[in-house]
Amino acid sequence: MSAIFNFTFVPWFRSVAPYIHMHRGKTFVVGIAGEAIAAGKLQHIAQDLALIQSMGVKIVLVHGFRPQVNEQLKAKGHAAKYSHGMRITDEVALDSAQEAAGQLRFEIEAAFSQGLPNTPMAGSTVRVISGNFITARPVGIVDGVDFKHSGVVRKVDVGGISRTLDHGAMVLISPFGFSPTGEAFNLAMEEVATSVAIALQADKLIFLAEVPGIRVQPLEPESEDNPIDTELPLAAAEQLLRSLPPAEKPTDTAFYLQHCVKACKAGVERSHIIPFSVDGAILLEIYVHDGIGTMVVDEKLEELREATADDVGGILQLIEPFEKDGTLVKRDRTEIERDIANYTIIEHDGVIFACAALYPYPEAKTGEMAALTVSPQSQGQGDGEKVLKRVEQRARSMGLESIFVLTTRTMHWFLKRGFVQVDPDWLPEARKRKYNWDRKSMVFVKKL
Repeated sequence: MSAIFNFTFVPWFRSVAPYIHMHRGKTFVVGIAGEAIAAGKLQHIAQDLALIQSMGVKIVLVHGFRPQVNEQLKAKGHAAKYSHGMRITDEVALDSAQEAAGQLRFEIEAAFSQGLPNTPMAGSTVRVISGNFITARPVGIVDGVDFKHSGVVRKVDVGGISRTLDHGAMVLISPFGFSPTGEAFNLAMEEVATSVAIALQADKLIFLAEVPGIRVQPLEPESEDNPIDTELPLAAAEQLLRSLPPAEKPTDTAFYLQHCVKACKAGVERSHIIPFSVDGAILLEIYVHDGIGTMVVDEKLEELREATADDVGGILQLIEPFEKDGTLVKRDRTEIERDIANYTIIEHDGVIFACAALYPYPEAKTGEMAALTVSPQSQGQGDGEKVLKRVEQRARSMGLESIFVLTTRTMHWFLKRGFVQVDPDWLPEARKRKYNWDRKSMVFVKKL
Protein backbone atom coordinates (compact mmCIF):
# COMPACT_ATOMS: atom_id res chain seq x y z
CA MET A 1 0.00 0.00 0.00
CA SER A 2 2.83 2.39 0.90
CA ALA A 3 4.60 1.81 -2.43
CA ILE A 4 1.37 2.47 -4.36
CA PHE A 5 0.79 5.67 -2.38
CA ASN A 6 4.36 6.85 -3.10
CA PHE A 7 3.94 6.01 -6.78
CA THR A 8 0.81 8.20 -7.07
CA PHE A 9 1.72 10.94 -4.59
CA VAL A 10 5.10 11.98 -6.02
CA PRO A 11 3.96 12.62 -9.64
CA TRP A 12 0.79 14.27 -8.36
CA PHE A 13 2.72 16.62 -6.08
CA ARG A 14 5.12 17.50 -8.88
CA SER A 15 2.20 18.17 -11.23
CA VAL A 16 0.71 20.81 -8.91
CA ALA A 17 4.06 22.56 -8.34
CA PRO A 18 3.72 24.89 -11.37
CA TYR A 19 0.36 26.13 -10.01
CA ILE A 20 1.87 26.71 -6.55
CA HIS A 21 4.63 28.83 -8.11
CA MET A 22 2.16 30.60 -10.41
CA HIS A 23 -0.19 31.70 -7.60
CA ARG A 24 2.37 32.77 -4.99
CA GLY A 25 1.90 36.45 -4.13
CA LYS A 26 -1.41 36.64 -6.02
CA THR A 27 -4.66 37.99 -4.55
CA PHE A 28 -7.84 35.88 -4.59
CA VAL A 29 -11.27 37.17 -3.56
CA VAL A 30 -13.44 34.23 -2.49
CA GLY A 31 -17.21 34.60 -2.15
CA ILE A 32 -18.85 31.84 -0.11
CA ALA A 33 -22.62 31.43 -0.36
CA GLY A 34 -24.36 31.26 3.02
CA GLU A 35 -25.84 27.97 1.81
CA ALA A 36 -22.34 26.42 1.94
CA ILE A 37 -22.07 27.22 5.64
CA ALA A 38 -25.65 26.05 6.28
CA ALA A 39 -24.74 22.75 4.56
CA GLY A 40 -21.90 22.16 7.04
CA LYS A 41 -19.06 22.79 4.56
CA LEU A 42 -17.26 25.52 6.54
CA GLN A 43 -14.66 23.30 8.28
CA HIS A 44 -13.29 21.83 5.05
CA ILE A 45 -13.46 25.16 3.19
CA ALA A 46 -11.47 26.82 6.00
CA GLN A 47 -8.88 24.02 5.87
CA ASP A 48 -8.50 24.42 2.10
CA LEU A 49 -8.22 28.23 2.28
CA ALA A 50 -5.65 27.99 5.08
CA LEU A 51 -3.62 25.62 2.91
CA ILE A 52 -3.85 27.96 -0.10
CA GLN A 53 -2.80 30.92 2.05
CA SER A 54 0.19 28.94 3.38
CA MET A 55 1.40 28.68 -0.22
CA GLY A 56 1.68 32.45 -0.52
CA VAL A 57 -1.78 33.47 -1.78
CA LYS A 58 -3.44 36.59 -0.31
CA ILE A 59 -7.10 35.86 0.44
CA VAL A 60 -10.10 38.13 0.91
CA LEU A 61 -13.08 36.09 2.09
CA VAL A 62 -16.61 37.46 1.60
CA HIS A 63 -19.40 35.41 3.17
CA GLY A 64 -23.07 35.35 2.26
CA PHE A 65 -25.92 34.78 4.71
CA ARG A 66 -29.16 34.35 2.78
CA PRO A 67 -30.40 31.17 4.55
CA GLN A 68 -29.18 32.37 7.95
CA VAL A 69 -31.12 35.65 7.65
CA ASN A 70 -34.21 33.79 6.46
CA GLU A 71 -33.91 31.47 9.46
CA GLN A 72 -33.76 34.47 11.82
CA LEU A 73 -36.78 36.04 10.08
CA LYS A 74 -38.73 32.79 10.36
CA ALA A 75 -37.96 32.60 14.09
CA LYS A 76 -39.42 36.11 14.44
CA GLY A 77 -42.51 35.20 12.41
CA HIS A 78 -41.49 37.62 9.65
CA ALA A 79 -41.56 36.74 5.93
CA ALA A 80 -38.51 37.27 3.69
CA LYS A 81 -39.28 39.70 0.87
CA TYR A 82 -37.47 39.96 -2.47
CA SER A 83 -37.79 41.99 -5.65
CA HIS A 84 -35.56 42.31 -8.72
CA GLY A 85 -33.45 39.47 -7.31
CA MET A 86 -32.61 41.51 -4.16
CA ARG A 87 -33.76 41.34 -0.58
CA ILE A 88 -36.05 44.13 0.69
CA THR A 89 -34.45 44.89 4.06
CA ASP A 90 -36.95 46.37 6.51
CA GLU A 91 -36.10 46.99 10.19
CA VAL A 92 -36.76 43.37 11.20
CA ALA A 93 -34.69 42.04 8.27
CA LEU A 94 -31.83 44.43 9.15
CA ASP A 95 -31.80 43.18 12.76
CA SER A 96 -31.87 39.58 11.50
CA ALA A 97 -29.00 40.27 9.08
CA GLN A 98 -26.88 41.81 11.83
CA GLU A 99 -27.52 38.84 14.12
CA ALA A 100 -26.73 36.34 11.34
CA ALA A 101 -23.54 38.20 10.35
CA GLY A 102 -22.31 38.28 13.95
CA GLN A 103 -22.89 34.57 14.39
CA LEU A 104 -21.26 33.68 11.05
CA ARG A 105 -18.22 35.83 11.75
CA PHE A 106 -17.80 33.97 15.04
CA GLU A 107 -18.12 30.57 13.29
CA ILE A 108 -15.67 31.53 10.53
CA GLU A 109 -13.04 32.84 12.98
CA ALA A 110 -13.43 29.64 15.02
CA ALA A 111 -12.95 27.49 11.89
CA PHE A 112 -9.67 29.25 11.08
CA SER A 113 -8.47 28.99 14.69
CA GLN A 114 -8.46 25.20 14.88
CA GLY A 115 -5.05 23.52 15.01
CA LEU A 116 -5.58 19.98 16.23
CA PRO A 117 -2.82 17.44 15.53
CA ASN A 118 -3.48 15.06 12.62
CA THR A 119 -5.74 17.59 10.86
CA PRO A 120 -4.96 19.83 7.85
CA MET A 121 -4.90 22.83 10.24
CA ALA A 122 -2.13 21.42 12.47
CA GLY A 123 0.64 24.02 12.79
CA SER A 124 -1.27 26.68 10.87
CA THR A 125 -1.67 30.24 12.10
CA VAL A 126 -4.36 32.16 10.23
CA ARG A 127 -5.16 35.65 11.43
CA VAL A 128 -8.63 36.71 10.28
CA ILE A 129 -9.20 40.47 10.24
CA SER A 130 -12.58 42.07 9.49
CA GLY A 131 -13.68 45.68 9.58
CA ASN A 132 -15.59 48.53 8.00
CA PHE A 133 -13.91 48.25 4.60
CA ILE A 134 -17.10 48.94 2.57
CA THR A 135 -18.86 52.28 2.14
CA ALA A 136 -22.42 51.84 0.83
CA ARG A 137 -25.42 53.80 -0.34
CA PRO A 138 -29.10 52.80 -0.37
CA VAL A 139 -30.62 50.99 -3.34
CA GLY A 140 -33.57 53.37 -2.92
CA ILE A 141 -36.85 52.97 -4.79
CA VAL A 142 -36.78 50.90 -8.00
CA ASP A 143 -39.93 50.55 -10.13
CA GLY A 144 -41.99 51.71 -7.16
CA VAL A 145 -40.38 49.18 -4.75
CA ASP A 146 -38.69 50.68 -1.67
CA PHE A 147 -35.69 48.51 -0.78
CA LYS A 148 -35.31 50.30 2.59
CA HIS A 149 -32.04 49.18 4.26
CA SER A 150 -30.73 47.28 1.22
CA GLY A 151 -27.68 48.93 -0.27
CA VAL A 152 -25.05 48.79 -3.00
CA VAL A 153 -21.30 49.26 -2.74
CA ARG A 154 -20.16 52.83 -3.13
CA LYS A 155 -16.46 52.54 -2.23
CA VAL A 156 -13.94 49.89 -1.15
CA ASP A 157 -11.11 50.74 1.27
CA VAL A 158 -8.36 49.37 -0.96
CA GLY A 159 -5.54 50.75 1.21
CA GLY A 160 -6.92 49.19 4.39
CA ILE A 161 -7.47 45.79 2.80
CA SER A 162 -4.06 45.80 1.07
CA ARG A 163 -2.18 46.70 4.24
CA THR A 164 -3.97 43.91 6.12
CA LEU A 165 -3.12 41.37 3.39
CA ASP A 166 0.51 42.54 3.30
CA HIS A 167 0.78 41.78 7.03
CA GLY A 168 -0.11 38.16 6.28
CA ALA A 169 -3.69 38.20 7.54
CA MET A 170 -6.81 36.95 5.78
CA VAL A 171 -9.45 39.65 5.33
CA LEU A 172 -13.04 38.67 6.18
CA ILE A 173 -15.83 40.86 4.84
CA SER A 174 -19.50 40.53 5.80
CA PRO A 175 -22.11 41.75 3.28
CA PHE A 176 -22.63 45.04 5.10
CA GLY A 177 -21.69 48.57 4.16
CA PHE A 178 -21.87 51.81 6.06
CA SER A 179 -22.75 55.31 4.95
CA PRO A 180 -20.78 58.42 5.98
CA THR A 181 -23.68 59.18 8.35
CA GLY A 182 -23.23 55.82 10.13
CA GLU A 183 -26.21 53.97 8.62
CA ALA A 184 -25.80 50.21 8.02
CA PHE A 185 -26.92 48.69 4.72
CA ASN A 186 -27.51 45.04 3.88
CA LEU A 187 -25.59 44.15 0.69
CA ALA A 188 -25.48 41.15 -1.64
CA MET A 189 -22.41 38.93 -1.09
CA GLU A 190 -21.92 38.58 -4.85
CA GLU A 191 -21.86 42.35 -5.40
CA VAL A 192 -19.47 42.90 -2.48
CA ALA A 193 -17.05 40.18 -3.68
CA THR A 194 -17.12 41.55 -7.24
CA SER A 195 -16.59 45.16 -6.12
CA VAL A 196 -13.69 44.16 -3.85
CA ALA A 197 -12.06 42.08 -6.60
CA ILE A 198 -12.32 44.99 -9.05
CA ALA A 199 -11.06 47.58 -6.55
CA LEU A 200 -8.06 45.40 -5.62
CA GLN A 201 -7.53 44.32 -9.26
CA ALA A 202 -7.41 40.80 -7.82
CA ASP A 203 -5.95 37.94 -9.82
CA LYS A 204 -9.01 35.76 -9.24
CA LEU A 205 -12.62 36.12 -8.14
CA ILE A 206 -13.99 32.76 -6.96
CA PHE A 207 -17.61 32.00 -6.08
CA LEU A 208 -18.26 28.86 -4.01
CA ALA A 209 -21.83 28.51 -5.19
CA GLU A 210 -24.94 26.35 -5.16
CA VAL A 211 -24.45 25.58 -8.87
CA PRO A 212 -21.69 23.44 -10.45
CA GLY A 213 -20.82 26.08 -13.07
CA ILE A 214 -22.18 27.05 -16.48
CA ARG A 215 -23.49 24.23 -18.65
CA VAL A 216 -22.38 23.92 -22.28
CA GLN A 217 -26.08 24.19 -23.18
CA PRO A 218 -27.25 26.57 -20.40
CA LEU A 219 -30.91 26.63 -21.40
CA GLU A 220 -31.28 22.84 -21.47
CA PRO A 221 -32.07 20.67 -18.41
CA GLU A 222 -29.14 19.43 -16.36
CA SER A 223 -27.89 16.01 -17.39
CA GLU A 224 -24.67 14.07 -17.75
CA ASP A 225 -24.90 14.73 -21.50
CA ASN A 226 -24.70 18.48 -20.82
CA PRO A 227 -21.27 18.98 -19.22
CA ILE A 228 -19.88 22.02 -17.46
CA ASP A 229 -18.09 24.51 -19.73
CA THR A 230 -14.76 24.70 -17.88
CA GLU A 231 -13.57 27.85 -19.64
CA LEU A 232 -15.60 30.72 -21.11
CA PRO A 233 -13.79 33.55 -22.90
CA LEU A 234 -15.16 36.91 -21.80
CA ALA A 235 -16.70 37.64 -25.22
CA ALA A 236 -18.56 34.30 -25.19
CA ALA A 237 -19.71 34.88 -21.60
CA GLU A 238 -21.07 38.32 -22.52
CA GLN A 239 -22.89 36.87 -25.52
CA LEU A 240 -24.40 34.12 -23.36
CA LEU A 241 -25.48 36.63 -20.71
CA ARG A 242 -27.35 38.68 -23.32
CA SER A 243 -29.34 35.60 -24.30
CA LEU A 244 -30.40 34.69 -20.74
CA PRO A 245 -33.39 36.01 -18.78
CA PRO A 246 -32.58 38.28 -15.79
CA ALA A 247 -31.50 36.31 -12.71
CA GLU A 248 -33.95 36.19 -9.82
CA LYS A 249 -32.39 33.41 -7.71
CA PRO A 250 -28.89 31.97 -7.17
CA THR A 251 -29.60 28.84 -9.21
CA ASP A 252 -30.36 30.92 -12.35
CA THR A 253 -27.56 30.63 -14.91
CA ALA A 254 -27.11 34.42 -15.10
CA PHE A 255 -26.90 34.93 -11.30
CA TYR A 256 -23.18 34.36 -10.75
CA LEU A 257 -22.23 34.75 -14.42
CA GLN A 258 -23.21 38.44 -14.49
CA HIS A 259 -20.77 39.16 -11.65
CA CYS A 260 -17.97 37.17 -13.30
CA VAL A 261 -18.44 39.12 -16.53
CA LYS A 262 -18.51 42.45 -14.68
CA ALA A 263 -15.27 41.59 -12.84
CA CYS A 264 -13.45 40.45 -15.99
CA LYS A 265 -14.53 43.55 -17.95
CA ALA A 266 -13.11 45.69 -15.13
CA GLY A 267 -9.67 44.07 -15.08
CA VAL A 268 -9.96 40.86 -13.03
CA GLU A 269 -8.36 38.35 -15.39
CA ARG A 270 -10.14 35.23 -14.16
CA SER A 271 -13.48 34.65 -12.41
CA HIS A 272 -14.66 31.22 -11.28
CA ILE A 273 -18.00 29.57 -10.40
CA ILE A 274 -17.43 26.31 -8.50
CA PRO A 275 -19.75 24.02 -6.51
CA PHE A 276 -19.44 24.00 -2.72
CA SER A 277 -21.10 20.56 -2.75
CA VAL A 278 -17.86 18.96 -4.00
CA ASP A 279 -15.34 18.47 -1.21
CA GLY A 280 -12.10 20.30 -2.02
CA ALA A 281 -13.68 22.15 -4.97
CA ILE A 282 -11.46 25.22 -4.52
CA LEU A 283 -8.28 23.07 -4.53
CA LEU A 284 -9.48 21.18 -7.62
CA GLU A 285 -10.20 24.45 -9.43
CA ILE A 286 -6.88 26.13 -8.60
CA TYR A 287 -4.36 23.28 -8.67
CA VAL A 288 -5.75 20.82 -11.25
CA HIS A 289 -5.38 21.52 -14.96
CA ASP A 290 -9.03 21.23 -16.11
CA GLY A 291 -10.54 22.50 -12.85
CA ILE A 292 -14.02 21.58 -11.69
CA GLY A 293 -16.31 24.55 -12.37
CA THR A 294 -16.49 27.35 -14.95
CA MET A 295 -13.76 29.95 -15.39
CA VAL A 296 -14.55 33.21 -17.23
CA VAL A 297 -11.26 34.47 -18.63
CA ASP A 298 -10.44 37.88 -20.08
CA GLU A 299 -8.69 36.96 -23.33
CA LYS A 300 -8.17 39.91 -25.61
CA LEU A 301 -9.86 39.07 -28.91
CA GLU A 302 -7.05 40.57 -30.95
CA GLU A 303 -4.70 37.98 -29.43
CA LEU A 304 -6.71 34.72 -29.63
CA ARG A 305 -8.90 34.48 -32.74
CA GLU A 306 -9.87 32.51 -35.80
CA ALA A 307 -7.47 32.93 -38.73
CA THR A 308 -8.13 34.83 -41.97
CA ALA A 309 -6.51 34.74 -45.42
CA ASP A 310 -4.09 37.47 -44.27
CA ASP A 311 -2.62 35.05 -41.71
CA VAL A 312 -1.43 32.37 -44.17
CA GLY A 313 2.11 33.79 -44.42
CA GLY A 314 2.46 34.07 -40.64
CA ILE A 315 1.24 30.50 -40.10
CA LEU A 316 3.71 29.17 -42.71
CA GLN A 317 6.55 31.05 -41.02
CA LEU A 318 5.55 29.63 -37.61
CA ILE A 319 5.25 25.97 -38.64
CA GLU A 320 8.18 25.78 -41.12
CA PRO A 321 10.94 24.97 -38.53
CA PHE A 322 8.75 22.21 -37.05
CA GLU A 323 8.12 20.73 -40.50
CA LYS A 324 11.86 20.71 -41.19
CA ASP A 325 12.72 18.78 -38.01
CA GLY A 326 9.90 16.29 -38.58
CA THR A 327 7.67 17.35 -35.67
CA LEU A 328 4.89 18.36 -38.10
CA VAL A 329 3.76 16.91 -41.42
CA LYS A 330 4.61 19.32 -44.24
CA ARG A 331 1.74 21.46 -45.55
CA ASP A 332 2.01 23.64 -48.62
CA ARG A 333 0.66 27.17 -48.94
CA THR A 334 -2.27 26.10 -51.13
CA GLU A 335 -3.47 23.61 -48.50
CA ILE A 336 -3.30 26.20 -45.70
CA GLU A 337 -5.07 28.82 -47.85
CA ARG A 338 -7.83 26.30 -48.61
CA ASP A 339 -8.26 25.37 -44.93
CA ILE A 340 -7.62 28.78 -43.32
CA ALA A 341 -11.10 28.93 -41.74
CA ASN A 342 -10.17 25.82 -39.72
CA TYR A 343 -7.24 27.58 -38.01
CA THR A 344 -7.16 29.31 -34.63
CA ILE A 345 -4.20 31.61 -33.90
CA ILE A 346 -2.65 33.71 -31.16
CA GLU A 347 -1.30 36.97 -32.55
CA HIS A 348 0.53 39.76 -30.78
CA ASP A 349 1.73 42.98 -32.42
CA GLY A 350 1.18 41.47 -35.85
CA VAL A 351 3.22 38.31 -35.14
CA ILE A 352 1.57 34.86 -34.90
CA PHE A 353 2.90 32.97 -31.86
CA ALA A 354 0.65 29.89 -31.90
CA CYS A 355 -1.83 28.09 -34.15
CA ALA A 356 -3.87 24.91 -34.59
CA ALA A 357 -6.41 23.65 -37.12
CA LEU A 358 -9.63 21.72 -36.50
CA TYR A 359 -10.83 19.28 -39.19
CA PRO A 360 -14.30 17.97 -38.28
CA TYR A 361 -15.57 14.47 -39.06
CA PRO A 362 -19.27 15.05 -38.26
CA GLU A 363 -20.37 11.52 -39.17
CA ALA A 364 -18.12 10.17 -36.39
CA LYS A 365 -18.86 13.12 -34.06
CA THR A 366 -15.15 13.82 -33.74
CA GLY A 367 -12.57 16.20 -35.18
CA GLU A 368 -8.82 16.25 -35.76
CA MET A 369 -6.71 18.96 -34.19
CA ALA A 370 -3.74 19.36 -36.50
CA ALA A 371 -0.68 21.59 -36.78
CA LEU A 372 -0.74 22.65 -33.10
CA THR A 373 2.35 24.87 -32.94
CA VAL A 374 3.75 27.32 -30.41
CA SER A 375 6.67 29.62 -31.21
CA PRO A 376 9.89 28.75 -29.29
CA GLN A 377 9.90 32.37 -27.94
CA SER A 378 6.60 31.89 -26.12
CA GLN A 379 6.70 28.21 -25.13
CA GLY A 380 5.90 27.59 -21.47
CA GLN A 381 3.57 30.62 -21.24
CA GLY A 382 0.31 28.73 -21.77
CA ASP A 383 -0.29 29.67 -25.43
CA GLY A 384 -0.69 26.01 -26.42
CA GLU A 385 -3.34 25.57 -23.73
CA LYS A 386 -5.23 28.68 -24.89
CA VAL A 387 -5.35 27.40 -28.46
CA LEU A 388 -6.38 23.91 -27.28
CA LYS A 389 -9.24 25.39 -25.20
CA ARG A 390 -10.48 27.45 -28.17
CA VAL A 391 -10.33 24.40 -30.47
CA GLU A 392 -12.32 22.42 -27.88
CA GLN A 393 -14.94 25.20 -27.80
CA ARG A 394 -15.16 25.24 -31.60
CA ALA A 395 -15.55 21.44 -31.62
CA ARG A 396 -18.32 21.56 -29.00
CA SER A 397 -20.20 24.23 -30.95
CA MET A 398 -20.13 21.90 -33.98
CA GLY A 399 -21.73 19.14 -31.88
CA LEU A 400 -18.57 17.02 -31.80
CA GLU A 401 -18.07 14.70 -28.83
CA SER A 402 -14.27 14.37 -29.02
CA ILE A 403 -11.13 15.64 -30.70
CA PHE A 404 -8.08 13.60 -31.70
CA VAL A 405 -4.46 14.31 -32.62
CA LEU A 406 -1.73 12.39 -34.42
CA THR A 407 1.78 12.93 -33.07
CA THR A 408 5.23 11.37 -33.05
CA ARG A 409 6.94 13.73 -30.57
CA THR A 410 4.62 15.52 -28.13
CA MET A 411 2.57 12.67 -26.66
CA HIS A 412 3.28 13.68 -23.05
CA TRP A 413 1.89 17.20 -23.56
CA PHE A 414 -1.42 15.72 -24.73
CA LEU A 415 -1.56 13.06 -22.00
CA LYS A 416 -1.22 15.79 -19.34
CA ARG A 417 -4.22 17.57 -20.84
CA GLY A 418 -6.72 14.73 -20.73
CA PHE A 419 -6.01 12.89 -23.99
CA VAL A 420 -5.77 9.08 -24.00
CA GLN A 421 -3.95 6.91 -26.53
CA VAL A 422 -6.01 4.74 -28.89
CA ASP A 423 -5.17 2.36 -31.72
CA PRO A 424 -5.04 3.95 -35.24
CA ASP A 425 -7.97 1.68 -36.14
CA TRP A 426 -10.09 3.97 -33.93
CA LEU A 427 -9.80 6.75 -36.53
CA PRO A 428 -12.84 7.71 -38.63
CA GLU A 429 -12.82 5.83 -41.95
CA ALA A 430 -12.11 8.95 -44.00
CA ARG A 431 -9.08 9.78 -41.84
CA LYS A 432 -7.86 6.17 -41.66
CA ARG A 433 -7.53 6.12 -45.45
CA LYS A 434 -5.05 9.05 -45.21
CA TYR A 435 -3.08 7.62 -42.26
CA ASN A 436 0.66 7.33 -43.00
CA TRP A 437 1.62 3.88 -41.68
CA ASP A 438 5.33 4.58 -42.35
CA ARG A 439 5.31 7.64 -40.06
CA LYS A 440 3.72 5.53 -37.24
CA SER A 441 2.05 8.52 -35.60
CA MET A 442 0.41 7.82 -32.26
CA VAL A 443 -3.30 8.67 -31.97
CA PHE A 444 -4.64 10.45 -28.88
CA VAL A 445 -8.31 11.26 -28.16
CA LYS A 446 -9.96 13.63 -25.71
CA LYS A 447 -13.67 13.44 -24.88
CA LEU A 448 -15.39 16.82 -24.70
